[in-house]
Order: sequence, then structure tokens, then C-alpha cells
Amino acid sequence: MKAKVGFICVHNSCRSQMAEALGKLKSSDTFDSYSAGTETVPEINQDAVKIIKELYNYDMSGQKSKLLTELPPLDIVITMGCNVNCPFLPCSYREDWGLDDPTGKGHEEFEKTARLIEEKIADLKKRIDNGTIPLEKES
Repeated sequence: MKAKVGFICVHNSCRSQMAEALGKLKSSDTFDSYSAGTETVPEINQDAVKIIKELYNYDMSGQKSKLLTELPPLDIVITMGCNVNCPFLPCSYREDWGLDDPTGKGHEEFEKTARLIEEKIADLKKRIDNGTIPLEKES
């Protein structure tokens, strides 16, 4: 059974959305990707949609900002580095990626963030595949 990975950020509009898209694009054979936040916004960041389309030819336009309550039970929780206390989500593994939010910055920052997320997803996939991330929920 594939792991369920949730990418979590406050507004679920930029970094977590890019991570969900790149997880689906690059690692769907290893894990299912979801994203959500503690708040939602009416529309996900259009600069994020553009950079993922440009760099990876992947269409994120169907994705929307979602709340944590809309997530299925997760095996792995990845927080994006929002500098807030994320609420507790039951999972067997959690880590924070500490990514700066590129919102309001230039194209280069969005590209840098997307490439960082791509690297981190490849590393996460490798660690899940080789069993270094435990997938049994803590009781």
C-alpha cells in the first residue's frame, strides 16, 4: 500500500500546492500526495501554477486551497516552514522543510522554490522506498 503524504502550509496556496503537484508528477508510484492548510484562500497562487506549468509541463489549475479537515488519514506530514505551530495531525512521520514563501517575489524565487521542492520530493521518495521512514502510526 502506498504512503499518504500531506504537505501542510497555513493558506495552502503556494508551497504546499507545488509540493502536492510535484509529488503527483514525480513520486506517484511511491506515495499519494495531498495538501491542505489551517486557512483557505479563494484561489491558489497563480505564479505557482505558472512556474509548475513552465518547468514541468504540469497543470495545477484544477487544484484548490483545502482545509486540514479535508485530508484523508496521513502516514507522513510535511510542513513547509510557515513559522507557526501546526496543529497535531496523527501520522507515523513528520518533518519540516523550512521553505521561504516566494509569494510576492519574482520569477527566480518561484523557480528556486519549485526546484527545492523537487529535490526534497526525490529525497523523500528515496527514503520511503528504502524503508528509512517508518510507516506505522504511533499509538
